[in-house]
Amino acid sequence: MDMKESDALDMGDDADTEDMKKPAEQEANKENSTGLGPESNIFALRTTANREEQVMDFLSSNVVKKGIEIYSIIRPHGMRGYIFLEASKRSEAEQGAFNVPYARGVLPSTVGYNEIEHMLEQVKHEINIKKNDIAEIISGPFKREKCKITRIDKAKEEVIVELLEAAVPIPITVSIDAVKVIRRDTEDLVDND
Repeated sequence: MDMKESDALDMGDDADTEDMKKPAEQEANKENSTGLGPESNIFALRTTANREEQVMDFLSSNVVKKGIEIYSIIRPHGMRGYIFLEASKRSEAEQGAFNVPYARGVLPSTVGYNEIEHMLEQVKHEINIKKNDIAEIISGPFKREKCKITRIDKAKEEVIVELLEAAVPIPITVSIDAVKVIRRDTEDLVDND
């Protein structure tokens, strides 16, 4: 049976125990400075690759049905085979993942917030695409096609383009990440010289 440090500290009343409580209190204060509560830990749950969304759905329904103390479930973008759980205890995380299809188990050690912080924060990149730019589509069914940017929707991170080699100009909506600017509008070329 696993004993937590706090369980072991509460058993005795001698002076040595009082000395041991101070590091535990400092650890609790350190956890508060990272944004997690004093009773909260982050655990990594191993899953079958590309099944993370399904595991999250099953896990969240388990948490609601059984009243398990899991505070958040996180699936970082681009990380396959793992999701992160914020729970009070390891046993709560394991109970939440019990009998969940495609869940392979909770890793033995906790994960520090600073280890996954870079995966959670969304960094906004400045968009360097302007109307009338000539671009190349780099992904999707129109890959390697040259196009002209006709409209930019920064909120949805989409651009509307018209293919240059097409007989009839048809507006196509693609993700901003799916285009690469080849040439700037002629006004910009004059300004840069």
